[in-house]
Amino acid sequence: MQKDIQFKEISIKVIRKDIKNSHLSVYPPNGRVILVTPKKTRHEVARAYAVSKIKWIRTQQAKFKGQVREYPRKFINRESHQLWGCYYLMKVNYKNEKPSVTLSNKYIILTVRPGFGLIKRAKVIHDWHKTLLNSFIPTLIKRWEKKLNVKVSNYSLQKMKTKWGSCNKASGRIRFNTELVKKPKDLVEYIVVHEMIHLIESKHNDRFIKILDKHYPFWRDARSELNKLPLAAEIFKKN
Repeated sequence: MQKDIQFKEISIKVIRKDIKNSHLSVYPPNGRVILVTPKKTRHEVARAYAVSKIKWIRTQQAKFKGQVREYPRKFINRESHQLWGCYYLMKVNYKNEKPSVTLSNKYIILTVRPGFGLIKRAKVIHDWHKTLLNSFIPTLIKRWEKKLNVKVSNYSLQKMKTKWGSCNKASGRIRFNTELVKKPKDLVEYIVVHEMIHLIESKHNDRFIKILDKHYPFWRDARSELNKLPLAAEIFKKN
């Protein structure tokens, strides 16, 4: 029976896999801790390893706790919204026509039908975000397929709570978080490169880091900047 680890106020979920080395991760936004360890590792050994990393775990959790969060958006006039790392004010027009979103100078102009509530207005913006990403990400994928000598079979977009992206090496499929549309384009490129390298190496091991260092040497700066940017406020009950 799999046993998790509890050390004072810190709970660590233990996952056993057919791997050689243990991997400890702390995930945003709440600092959830997961230890992935080889199947044959005794619980006492896994616990000792996790306890040796307590200081690091607390440091990572403190970073997430102190990270600025977006306040819940209401999608109303004069409200501030991010797009590609810049801030825009929202203008809302109520008209009996098909909902639409346009960008004009420093304004995001949202046109919706009278009576559209918060959830519907949010969905219109979310769909617009997906359209923008669908116009940008394929260009990055095409560029990096040549550089990395890999092939992305398909990609998808969805609102994700704890990850900027994920990759299925076997199928060649990649998922990206729609929140990326709010971040500077160079940081979006970092995430695209990161996930595409998983088509070569699925784990975050030395080989993965070596490939990332070779093709995107400033990735640590990009990751640091991305982690400092505001976390999204949860709006939707479902993705």
